[in-house]
Amino acid sequence: MMSNGEPGSVLLGTEDRASALAAVKAMLRISSSDDDTLIVALAETALGLAEQFLSRVLIARTVQSVLPALPGWQRLPASPVRAITLVEAVTQNGPVNVLPVTSYAIDIDPRGDGWVRIIDAGGAAQLRVTSTAGQADGWAGIPSPLRQGAVLLAAYLFSERDTSRPPPAAITALWRPFRGLALAAAVHA
Repeated sequence: MMSNGEPGSVLLGTEDRASALAAVKAMLRISSSDDDTLIVALAETALGLAEQFLSRVLIARTVQSVLPALPGWQRLPASPVRAITLVEAVTQNGPVNVLPVTSYAIDIDPRGDGWVRIIDAGGAAQLRVTSTAGQADGWAGIPSPLRQGAVLLAAYLFSERDTSRPPPAAITALWRPFRGLALAAAVHA
């Protein structure tokens, strides 16, 4: 299962980039623009690490997932899913064909998990599913503790570049209440 845009691969848009940059610079008490590019990269890294820790996409974006063309419900790797917009068949020779809506079923459960069930893959070996996933529309919509943890981590990564000290425990303390736990693999009924 491969995914493009899955949790951890964060590229901020212009407005979100400016907001994240301002927040990290305020934490660091930096007013010059000399290190803006580095600080933005560190903010994106911190958000990506937050997404990996939480197993969810924080800022909404398009996600493409490649799944095996197997019968039965398959869970998309990125959540919370807002919409499943396209299901395509990927043949072994490489061509990609949009599947007719009668060839599959889709569902988004109350937890925001996206599901796809193939009825007729038309001989395809894999599926490429395009969806929109994300908890918030932008930086400002991310819950404050998650945003503050990302700012704290980005500031730490900037100020402690030459150290081997671990990041402050406060970062995961801010994120932990938002982390979902799975005791068993999710199954669609």
